[in-house]
Amino acid sequence: MRPMPMLTCTSVSGSSDWYQRVLGLVSAHGGDEYEMLTAGVDGPLVLQLHEVDAHEHGHLVREGQPLGGNGVAVWFETDDFARVAGRIRTAGAEVLEDVHVNPLANHLEIWLRDPDGYVVVVSSPYGDVG
Repeated sequence: MRPMPMLTCTSVSGSSDWYQRVLGLVSAHGGDEYEMLTAGVDGPLVLQLHEVDAHEHGHLVREGQPLGGNGVAVWFETDDFARVAGRIRTAGAEVLEDVHVNPLANHLEIWLRDPDGYVVVVSSPYGDVG
């Protein structure tokens, strides 16, 4: 089994652009209602985006509740943390917690907020630091 998270978005194309610009993900589907993003041109699927108003999956959103996945972090691990952190800064993404060492995991992390309010974390591999 492998995870294939799907986020509900107010603008699939806007969120897709954000994830491509900020994290360097690649569009593998494109569209206004649904998107698949991969880690590189031939890389694995790492994230799906689904339009909030597309009705074929009505259980994706709770009526009257905001998007943003309260209590959920969309977490990405990268072997090239310095490059991704630089890309994040260049893109002007909203940084919630800048680059720091997580002493429990002994790795680097940076915490962001995406256009729909989801918390996005990028980390280096577990045990990467000291």
